[in-house]
Parts: sequence; structure tokens; C-alpha cells
Amino acid sequence: MEIERELLSVVHQALLAIMILIIMFGMGASLTLKEFRLVLERPRGVLIGFLSQFGLMPLLAFGLAKLLDLPPALAVAIVLIGCLPGGSTSNMFAYFARGSVALSISMTAASTLMALFMMPLLLNFYAGGFAEQVAASAAAGGKDTTFVIPYLNIIYSLLLVLIPVGAGMILKKISPGWAKAAEDTASFMGIIVILFLMGAVIIRHGGLFLRTPATIYLASIGIGASGFLFGYGMSTLFRLPPRYSRTISLETGIQNGPIALAVILLSFTGPYLNQMLWLAILYSAFIVMTSSFITLFYRRIGTYDWEVYRNECVHRRLFGDDYVAPIPVQDAERHAE
Repeated sequence: MEIERELLSVVHQALLAIMILIIMFGMGASLTLKEFRLVLERPRGVLIGFLSQFGLMPLLAFGLAKLLDLPPALAVAIVLIGCLPGGSTSNMFAYFARGSVALSISMTAASTLMALFMMPLLLNFYAGGFAEQVAASAAAGGKDTTFVIPYLNIIYSLLLVLIPVGAGMILKKISPGWAKAAEDTASFMGIIVILFLMGAVIIRHGGLFLRTPATIYLASIGIGASGFLFGYGMSTLFRLPPRYSRTISLETGIQNGPIALAVILLSFTGPYLNQMLWLAILYSAFIVMTSSFITLFYRRIGTYDWEVYRNECVHRRLFGDDYVAPIPVQDAERHAE
């Protein structure tokens, strides 16, 4: 799929960069050092989430690239998306899905830091072959184009987007009220970014949606959907509580789209940049839709276990942490199901 001219103009790229910084600042405003301490104190859920995030997702992305026979540059893009850390959007969806917001925030914090080390390693392992195919194809076509995965640039890009995250955490410590406003603004800005990107593409490339092959749409939707499915299966396999399973499912499927856009814009050049950027834009748009549907489903099936959990919290506050509330036989059987 060729995109003749730049997908986004210089002005659009500058505006996008500003919005990404705002989103990452708001994400930092939702984090405190307490979340990082919780990772050390209660590591089981976060470790299983880590396996889903950096074990399953890159493998699923690689499998989709092979199954759908994506062009090598787009295969690199889908693997890159699969290697991303979780985004702050997942925290909001975890709340509405009756999941564990504390676990979601802990996973977001841990995966964002670990991405500095895991993304370059995973990209080299899963996408190195695709990058070689791009370079070989360009050479065979007589194009004066080189294509390598710029691992150092990716690390620099991640460090750059982590700076506003740190600034947001400082604001959270100094002024929780302003931090909450920044967090809410970032959540809203995430939707604005998607609408902005779609509008910019429509203005510059009106027919691009029709020219995009079905396999690219399947890849951009499938990576998130498969993340939801396998994330839930992984946590269920380890017998985590249902609300933890819902949380890990959402945290696995919802990757940090703004970081994908930032990494691609800051790390890649040449004619393949537009193709990779387009796939990241489609993923960012479709993940909001699929997350909404899966959240409504989780909210419905999670009503009972959420009520049990809330009642247990009330009982423990009243009678101590060792108190176990008796559950009627019929309710116990239903809870077991």
C-alpha cells in the first residue's frame, strides 16, 4: 500500500507532538510512588500482567503479521504495537468494567518503565527479520532506501515521552487537585487525538480508507481483540479473581497508542514511515471501539463478583482483616460458577 505524500503535514505533526505530551503528562498525574511500591508488595497480579503484556502481545502481533501476510514494513509496525506498554486509557476502562483500578495503574506504571528495556529486545527478536525483508526489497527495486530498526532512537523516544510522565507525578505530589484536572484532560485528549488524526488524514488523503486492504484493518483490530482474549485466559489460568482477570485482559489489549505514534515519528524516516503511521492510527481508533464493547460485556458479567468483593471490603473494615463473611449455599454455588 503506497501513500504518495506525507500522511501528516509538518504542522499536523507538531500539533500531534504537543497533544502526546499533554496525554503523557496527564498519565503521570494519575501515578504515585505508591503504585510502584504495590508492584513490590503484591507482585503476583502484576507479574502475570507482565507475561501477558510483554510475552503474549509481541507473539500475537508476530503471528498476525505472518497469518495476514502483511508487507514487511507494516509487519514491523504491528510488532511495535504489540511491544508497547499499557496506556492510561486502560485504567478508565478497568474502572467501568468493575476491575481493579489499583492493579491497572500498577501494571501501567510497571510496563511503562520496563518498556525501556523490553521494547528494543522484543523488536529485535520479532521484527528483525521483517526489517531485513524491507531493506532487501528496496535494494531489489533499485530504491536508494535503507530500513533498519533504530533501537537507540526508540529508547530516546521512550525517554522523551517519560519526561512529562515524571512531571505529572511531581504535580500529583504537589497539588492533587490540579493533577486530577490534568488526568481528566489527558483522557479527553486521547479521543481528540484520534479525531484529529482521522480528520487530518481525510483532508490530505480522502480515499485512503477505501484503498487500505482488508488485511490491514484486520491487523489493527485483531491485535487488540486477541490481547483481550488471551490476557483474560492467562489470568484465569493462574486462578486470579475475576476482577483481576478483567483488568489484565484490558491492560493487555489496550496498548499505549500515543507512544506508538511518538516512536514512529521520532525513530523512522523514508517512504515506509507513512505506512507504519497509518497502521498505528487505525489501531488507536479501533481500540477505543473494541474496548468499549468488551468493557460493557465485562461490566455485565462482573456484577455479582464485584458486589461480593465490595461486601467483603465493608466487612473487613468493620470486623477486621481476618473476618470471612458467610455466603449462603445458593450464592456460594453461583459464585463458584
